[in-house]
Amino acid sequence: MGMGETGFIEGKVSVVTPVFNGEFQISRMLDSILNQTYPNIELILVDDGSADETIRIAEEYRKKFAIRDYGYRIVQASHKSASAAINQGLPFVTGEYLIWPDSDDVLEPESVERRVEFLKQHPQYQCVRSLSYYFDSRTEEPRKADEQTGDLEKEDLFWDILESKTFVCCGCYMVKSDRFFEIYPDRHIPEYPVGQNFQMLLPYMFRYPCPTIRERLYGVCVREGSHSRRVLTQTEEEQKYLDYEKLVDEIADICGIRGKESRRRIECWKARRRYQISIKYGRTRQALRALCRLFRCRGLTKGMLTEIFWGIRNRLLRGFAFW
Repeated sequence: MGMGETGFIEGKVSVVTPVFNGEFQISRMLDSILNQTYPNIELILVDDGSADETIRIAEEYRKKFAIRDYGYRIVQASHKSASAAINQGLPFVTGEYLIWPDSDDVLEPESVERRVEFLKQHPQYQCVRSLSYYFDSRTEEPRKADEQTGDLEKEDLFWDILESKTFVCCGCYMVKSDRFFEIYPDRHIPEYPVGQNFQMLLPYMFRYPCPTIRERLYGVCVREGSHSRRVLTQTEEEQKYLDYEKLVDEIADICGIRGKESRRRIECWKARRRYQISIKYGRTRQALRALCRLFRCRGLTKGMLTEIFWGIRNRLLRGFAFW
């Protein structure tokens, strides 16, 4: 396969994966790449400053990738964040297609091939996603998904992803590299310590419809103590909420979101989250301010009103002053 008109290698799939202290998980993901039925893959593994044996283990896979005739690059960076690590890998992407699985997850053997086939057979689409399944890191027993599946008939996914009505599971999505780098021509996504999936997906989903292959082609490892599942302190969680707000504001600018209705919807998203975290930590005044914002942006749902009513009732029954 040669270079296409876009400057990317036709048919090649670039896999960019950040990893941090993954010595006990990285082999499973690397093996799942090597077990792919698709013949044209390059893996760009970005080490985010690991302090364990991650690099040594990753180096041991060079020969295995060479035997499969897969590209294999290890990029070492200082520890910062997953989004910063992704940015270290994006300049090396040469494939027509791009995926970015987590370092402790797995791809089913036909995961890459099924998605490439779909995009080749349906050239009107610029991206596609599959379903996922969840498994325990120690026992490999099935675990309950922690994201909503949503309406699989829908292809306009921007708001569903933002509002947690469908899954953002990173390894399920495949996008066309040329379209992705039209959004990020400097090959640099916004860096925030809250992961990379909103940055990778939302601007793309704002531009392009994304159909769903109804097959579970990606396995999500549920591992207690992992970065995404670590229990945060109150200060850390409140900061995380603020970082997400800043990120979504930046994404709105990238997308050129200016319409009154769309801005209202983003403000409702912020206020709803502020209300939830304020209630979680007993910050009553902040919760009331968030409710006022929700009222102004017409974001109060019947379910929230019911929740508020029972919350006030229970506090009064326990003898707490609501104010």
